[in-house]
Amino acid sequence: MTTVKEAGLATIDMKLEVIVIPVSDAERAEQFYRKLGWRQDVTPPGSGVFQFTPHGSACSVQFGRNLTSATPGSAQRTYLIVSNIEAARKAIVDAKIEVSEIFHLGPNGPVGGPDPEHGTYRSLATFSDPDGNSWLLQEITTRLPGRIDSGVTSFGSVTDLVGAPAASSVSGGNLRCVVA
Repeated sequence: MTTVKEAGLATIDMKLEVIVIPVSDAERAEQFYRKLGWRQDVTPPGSGVFQFTPHGSACSVQFGRNLTSATPGSAQRTYLIVSNIEAARKAIVDAKIEVSEIFHLGPNGPVGGPDPEHGTYRSLATFSDPDGNSWLLQEITTRLPGRIDSGVTSFGSVTDLVGAPAASSVSGGNLRCVVA
């Protein structure tokens, strides 16, 4: 049996770029994702396909005519990573979108409120689009080792780039930015 490493796949650069979500009414979904403030990307005119990208994300969502045979509303608990769950939840509430209260996972299951120590990966909230496709906000303040390629530094948003010098000085590291 050939391993991934032997096949050379471990060195092939692959990026998750788009996730297709099933909806029953593309125009209604378009209004919902606009309300979230996600960037609407250009798609072929007349295609009936819509694409939106959350602020700071390299991955987009697509929906529309003939993209999937999945049942509308069947995409469940797709993670949206945020650095401040309270601010993210407030922004969603301010956009007049229903969102759950913040909760964290205790030893016996979900517990109301953010993680008492604001531990990374621990505080969560959920919301759904009009078809019931659900999104799970997860607060991550520090990545676990091995989750990011330390040989490559990229910034998903201007906000992340602006915060980089402060993060570098706190960690005692040197920061050199090249803007292409």
